[in-house]
Amino acid sequence: MRVAGSRECGGSPLRGRIAVVTGAARGLGEAMARDLAGRGARVALLGREEGTLARVRDSLPPGAAECWEVDVTDDGRMARAGADIRRRLGPPALVVANAGLAEGGPFAESDPALWRRVVEVNLIGSATTARTFMGDLLATRGFFLQVASLASIGAAPMMSAYCASKAGVESFAHSLRAELAHQRVGVGIAYINWTDTDMVRDADAHAVLRELRGHMPPPARKVYPVAHVAGRLVDSMERRRPAVYVPRWLRSTQLVRAAMPPVVTMLSRRELPRLAAAETFEATGLLGAGGRADAAARTPGVPPG
Repeated sequence: MRVAGSRECGGSPLRGRIAVVTGAARGLGEAMARDLAGRGARVALLGREEGTLARVRDSLPPGAAECWEVDVTDDGRMARAGADIRRRLGPPALVVANAGLAEGGPFAESDPALWRRVVEVNLIGSATTARTFMGDLLATRGFFLQVASLASIGAAPMMSAYCASKAGVESFAHSLRAELAHQRVGVGIAYINWTDTDMVRDADAHAVLRELRGHMPPPARKVYPVAHVAGRLVDSMERRRPAVYVPRWLRSTQLVRAAMPPVVTMLSRRELPRLAAAETFEATGLLGAGGRADAAARTPGVPPG
């Protein structure tokens, strides 16, 4: 049952709260920001693209959101953004560590700098986000939501950086939850599967990742609408749940996660040689418009796109 004060009861417990969403320029971050604003929260949009963030801000009701262009791995710039958010909006009570990158392909052929960047943004960026707003969450007895993945539970071949980073954020969130429980700060983990974002659509353009998804069991390869996933995640924030699974059946993978690595290894040993014979597996580079924007922001003179 939804908590008192929910939308069905004429309001949301998030109404009037200040929420921070990283990776808010598009995809799941944008969808979560829209859902939060729809429930009456005021949202701080953080991301790499000032123009795209401004477009999201301007598409929301007046006063519902403000935006900050910032790299979540930059401690100094995040600290300055946090101070400005407090000054302009107030202390955040909800923080969503959503910013993320992905790349795929054989590990031996991966670009070391891009491999490292995926881990930095997904794991270090999440920790930097938590550190930036920890004082606010303590003061408001707020809630921190870490966006993880099915990859946190069961690693897949050809996505070593992404899987390593998502396993890392799961462990980070568990540790943080235990550390903050006595101070009444909630920490939730969002386990999500394939979501209809430009990152996933871009992944399907590469044989190595298209085949990876195509050889999953039918329920595991389904792609879910981004608004549906965002709504489930915001619901979990209203209820301060320690975990949310989208789709719900992902919860069952926790019961068999110890058996997943040998099963994945067995299937990979059988399928990867056959797939490689049909089409060469190559490194994908950073996926999606967000990945290209991150690369452009770190390379002067290269426009995003």
